[in-house]
Amino acid sequence: MKNDYDVRHLHVAAFARAAGQLVGEERLARFDRLMDESKGLGGELPVRFTVHGDIRPDAAGADAVWLRLSAEADVPMTCQRCLGPVDVALAFARDYRFVATEAQAEVEDETSEEDVLAISRDFNVLELIEDELLMELPPVPKHATCPHSVKFQAVDSDYVEEVPEKINPFAVLGRLKNGQ
Repeated sequence: MKNDYDVRHLHVAAFARAAGQLVGEERLARFDRLMDESKGLGGELPVRFTVHGDIRPDAAGADAVWLRLSAEADVPMTCQRCLGPVDVALAFARDYRFVATEAQAEVEDETSEEDVLAISRDFNVLELIEDELLMELPPVPKHATCPHSVKFQAVDSDYVEEVPEKINPFAVLGRLKNGQ
């Protein structure tokens, strides 16, 4: 029997019990907040993802629902060094343990090494992918090496740099010695 799972409405427990696997791709345009970061560019670029569900024992030895999620995308941004376009490669791979309620997830997430989420019959995996990719964004996007030289000084065309007159320190000492 073939199960068709929908990443927008995933029944997490059923997916994990069936050891479900999903491999897919969505266009970057589907992710509103990532599109905001890219200033509306690159909507046709793919966001590739893989989801695996399984049942594993938790710390107490009881069966727990787990999802393994990985995703990657190239997000067009503006290089903060040369102000040219730069594609920022984003990727992550994480395990998530699911618990019965949001309150329990909040308490356990503080003390657990793994990420803890509340279980749902209608879980939107794409929203989780977008959250994780947003956390992978660099604080200052830039090229490793900018494609053209970067001008670090701005000067107007009518600017004339005045060279200060060099004062001979010995002449100053001579004037001081002579009482001038």
